[in-house]
Amino acid sequence: MQILKAMTVGMVALSFVALSAQGADEQDADEKVRSVFVKLLSPKKIENTPAYEKLLADAEALLNSGKPAEAYALLEPMDFDYSGNMRFDYLLGIAALDGGHPDKATLALERVLAVDPNFAGARLDMARAYFHLGDLPRAKIEFIAVMKQEPPEAARITIEKYLNAIAAAEQAKKTHYSGYVQAALGRDSNVNYSPSQSQIAVPALDNLVFTLSPSNLQTPDNYYTSGGGGEVNRSFTDTWGAYGGVDLQKRGNSSMTAFDSSSLDTHAGVVLTYGKDNFRFGGTFGESTLAELAYRNSAGLTGDWRHSFSQNEQLSVFAQYGGNRFVQSAMQINDFDLAVIGAGMQHIFADGKTVLFGSLNWSYEHTINDRADGNKTGYGLRVGGQMPINGSVDAYANTGYQLGRYDKDNVAFLTARSDAQYDVAAGGNWHFAKLWTMRPQVVYASNNSNIPIYGFNRLDASISVRRDF
Repeated sequence: MQILKAMTVGMVALSFVALSAQGADEQDADEKVRSVFVKLLSPKKIENTPAYEKLLADAEALLNSGKPAEAYALLEPMDFDYSGNMRFDYLLGIAALDGGHPDKATLALERVLAVDPNFAGARLDMARAYFHLGDLPRAKIEFIAVMKQEPPEAARITIEKYLNAIAAAEQAKKTHYSGYVQAALGRDSNVNYSPSQSQIAVPALDNLVFTLSPSNLQTPDNYYTSGGGGEVNRSFTDTWGAYGGVDLQKRGNSSMTAFDSSSLDTHAGVVLTYGKDNFRFGGTFGESTLAELAYRNSAGLTGDWRHSFSQNEQLSVFAQYGGNRFVQSAMQINDFDLAVIGAGMQHIFADGKTVLFGSLNWSYEHTINDRADGNKTGYGLRVGGQMPINGSVDAYANTGYQLGRYDKDNVAFLTARSDAQYDVAAGGNWHFAKLWTMRPQVVYASNNSNIPIYGFNRLDASISVRRDF
C-alpha cells in the first residue's frame, strides 16, 4: 500500500505539471498520467470480462488520442451497468470533464472518491470539474484537500494558480462596477406637454374666453438626448452589502430651446440578502435644469423588497418618500412632498428570454405652499412584456394608466382637478455588437383632465444607441 501511495502522489505531480503547461506534448503527458492512474485501479464490481476490458481499452485509447467527447459517448450509455467500478467511473469522469460535461464528471468522480477518498487524481479532477461549473467554493475545498497531501513543488505551484484564480473571482464578486453611455435622436409632437386648443373658457370669470400664448400650446420639435451613468455594488458578507450610483441626462430641442433640460441623479444605500429575499434601503438626491437654469431639487428615501418564488417568478414591493423643491421663487408655490408605495410581479418563461411584468402603485403629493390644486392622490397600473425575435433582436411593449385626483377646488375653474393619463410604448432592442444596443421606440401619451389647460396628447418616436460597461 505504501508503494501504491507513493506511485499515486508521483503521478499527481506529473498530472499537475501537465495541467499547467500548454501544447500537444503536455497534453500527451497528461493522457499518460491518467493512463497510469487507471491501471492502478482494479475492478470492484464485475469480473474482467473481455467486453468490459475492451470497453475500457477503447475509451482510454480515445482519451489518449485527444477525443474525450467520443470517449464519453462510448462510456455514458454503460453507466448503469458498470457504475461503482473504480476504473470505469474514473475513465467516465475524465471523459465527461474533458468532453464538456463537468456536471456529469462530478457524479462519476464522487463514486471514485467514495471508495478511495485519498485518490489524488480523482480529487484533482473533481476540483477542476467544480471550477468549470463555476462552483468556486467547492473547487477551493477540493484543491486545498489535494494540497494537504503534500504534493511536490511543481504541483503546489499549479494548485496555487487555481487558488489565485478563485480568489480573484471571489474578489470580483464582492465589488461589481457597471456603467453606460447613450445618445438618441427623436421627434416629439408635444415638447411642452401642452393642450392643442388655443382658447380656454374660465368659469370663475363667467366663462370668459382667453387665448393661450404660443408657448403654452402643443408644439412639435426634433430633439436629441445624451447621457450616462454608473453604479458600484460592494458585498461585505454573503448577507449584506452597499451600493451607490449616478445618472446624468441631457435633452436639447432644435427650436424650442426654452424646454431644453438636464438632470443629475444620485443614489446610495445598503443591501440585505436572506435566501430568496433581497432588501434595499437607500437615499436619493437629484438636481434638474430647464433652459440651462436651475429648476428643481429633490431628495428622498427609498426601500424595496424582492422575493424570488423560483428562477422564473419574482415579486417586488417598493416604497419612496421625498421632497421636491423648485429653485425659482415664482415656482415655489408648487413645492411638494411625495410618497409612493407599490408592488410588481415578473414572470420569465421557459426560454429564459420572454418576460411578462405588471405593477400597481399608490402615490400622495402633499403641497408645501398651498398650490392652486392642493394635495394629489394617485393610482397607477403598468403591464408589459418582452420577447426574443432572434439571437440579437428582441421586441417589447408596455402600457400604463395613472389616475390623479386633487383635493382643492381650482379658483379659476371652480372644480377640483382630476387627471386620467395613459401611455403606450413599443420598440425593439438590436444587440448589434457585444455590449452595444440600438433601440427604436414609439411612445404615445394622453392626459385627459377636467381642467383643459392640463390636457395634452403626445407622440414621440426615437432611436437610441447605448454602450454598457
